[in-house]
Amino acid sequence: MTGPLSSPAVPGVSAAVIVLLVPTPWSPPGVDPSSWRAALAEDVVDLIAPLPLVQPAIAALPDDLPLASKIAWPSMPQYELPTLSIRAALSAAAADGHERAVVLMADAPDLPAMLIGKMIRPLSTRTVAVAPAAGGGLLGLACRLPVPSWLPDLDPETADVATARRPAPEPTMVASAPGWHRLRTPDDLRHLDLALDGWDATRSLLS
Repeated sequence: MTGPLSSPAVPGVSAAVIVLLVPTPWSPPGVDPSSWRAALAEDVVDLIAPLPLVQPAIAALPDDLPLASKIAWPSMPQYELPTLSIRAALSAAAADGHERAVVLMADAPDLPAMLIGKMIRPLSTRTVAVAPAAGGGLLGLACRLPVPSWLPDLDPETADVATARRPAPEPTMVASAPGWHRLRTPDDLRHLDLALDGWDATRSLLS
């Protein structure tokens, strides 16, 4: 389902890249949880917004649309979802006319942009590409649209490549893409490299 703030697919775009506003179960000591969640999501949005040949977007539940509007770039589509799920976000992109889409979790602020391309690339021959998250769960998922009926509504916190492959008519229809870390626990902070450029909003809360 698309919300009133969505916009149709843009000709020439290779894929929609959607930031899914997932909850954040933890924040650093002394950091307001809502500010932490907003900073993580803002950095992911700022990563995808200038990428060429993709249509960046944000997907959220109705209560999180104010956050989506706050961090969205001008003219960036915002999808209002009936349920906070990867499948719902993919379906919103399909309704907008996209033939391929990537759904990224909103808590990977230092994600290298090249990994998004590595999720899209397998779709030339595969139906789905799954990128795992360090520590379990998913970083994101890329899919040809419309969403195949056999693809389960994967839980971002527990699913993996095998979960997506199991119901596929052929296991080779689901590719494994390179993974990355998300910031869900105190231990995840050790993966961050302060020498890397980008993720300014998250960095400002940690400095």
